[in-house]
Amino acid sequence: MPTLELTELALHFEDSGAGPPVLLLHGLGSSGRDWNLVTPGLVAGHRLLVPDVRGHGRSGKPAGAYSIPLFARDIAALCDHLGLTALHVVGVSMGGMIGFQLAVDRPELVRSLVVINSGPDMVPRTARMWLALKLRVALLRLLGPAQLGRLLAKRLFPKPGQGELRQRFQASIGENDPDAYLRATQGLIGWTVLDRLAEVRCPVLCLASDHDYTPLSAKQAYVRLLKDAQLLQVNDSGHAAPVDQPAQVIAAITSFVRAIEARGSAA
Repeated sequence: MPTLELTELALHFEDSGAGPPVLLLHGLGSSGRDWNLVTPGLVAGHRLLVPDVRGHGRSGKPAGAYSIPLFARDIAALCDHLGLTALHVVGVSMGGMIGFQLAVDRPELVRSLVVINSGPDMVPRTARMWLALKLRVALLRLLGPAQLGRLLAKRLFPKPGQGELRQRFQASIGENDPDAYLRATQGLIGWTVLDRLAEVRCPVLCLASDHDYTPLSAKQAYVRLLKDAQLLQVNDSGHAAPVDQPAQVIAAITSFVRAIEARGSAA
């Protein structure tokens, strides 16, 4: 079980395969294990780096405020420790936010960026969004991770045949340290790099599920602000696309990464 010992944190990560590096970043309240359905389809010809973000999974849960810039600094320290640059960065939800932060703060680390049901901004700009974020925090305080996980599982995996996915997700959320999960949730609210998108130099692929929390139009709006970006819809999928539609996610990432590597070889 490899770990990186930072000043106040033991950061757990999985490191497998060989070739151009691919970094997989999980979502809020999750862990690197949630990529388990995707990694078998990506490992051929690539080195996969799958960390647990601070406060999540098998990584340390030090005291203090959490934030996207802090998570990104931890991941950058891991890349520096391993001597890696020019990674293909893939992030779902919160992981996509971390990817955007890395792309503007440490552009030499990001060869390409795939964001799945995510975006460069978590500022509540409407009353509906503000209420949704406040409700999420309130429910977490009131119910705790396990009961919140049960509610979220029904929303993420609503189909009758997705019972196993619901159970797995609920168990994963229930393993969270309540205080660390709360601080991580609070740390997302108000974050933005929307005004820095012109700094993103790398190619970006936005994967947007047709049944995600936020509409396709929200992703189209920020994709238009990027220099080299494309949007692809994931069909019959909710917010957790790497779990409910791993085949589509694998195919999209593989095609995107291969095109970039072919472009680099031609140059």
